[in-house]
Amino acid sequence: MAADSDRTKDQEHIFKLIKDIQFAMLTTTDEDGSLRSRPMAYKQGDSDSKTELWFFTRTDSSKVPEIKKHSQINVSFSNPSHQSYVSISGRGEVVKDKAKAKELWNPYLKAWFPQELEDPNLSLLKVTIEGAEYWDSAASLMVRAVGYVKAAFGDASTLEGENKKVHYP
Repeated sequence: MAADSDRTKDQEHIFKLIKDIQFAMLTTTDEDGSLRSRPMAYKQGDSDSKTELWFFTRTDSSKVPEIKKHSQINVSFSNPSHQSYVSISGRGEVVKDKAKAKELWNPYLKAWFPQELEDPNLSLLKVTIEGAEYWDSAASLMVRAVGYVKAAFGDASTLEGENKKVHYP
């Protein structure tokens, strides 16, 4: 039971790290087998689920057939000002879900979906998380600055933050 509790805490920490990040990089597999990444707008939903991510996508975008053919994807988040980084791997699925779209809707999405929730090309990308890894240096800017100075004099251990792989059931 302690392992489940630790896993839940780790999953919550991941969502805390990505909470305020507005854009992620989504990596899919192209038809020739090469990896392809593109930025995706991200807004965390109100759901308590820490096992999935949701993104808006256009039904006619090139990522849709890529995900249908190769559902294994990666989503990476970066917050350099806080020295935190998250890489999430999982399975992608393109879905039409008006209730979920309404929950996640944000007015800035109108740039991509002019008809808003009634846009016929509006779909959602659901990512079921299978695993994640994060790097987090929660120290303040001043602490990191001191660490850089110490590292310049040979003490690189002061630059270390927390790095952890998180497993999902």
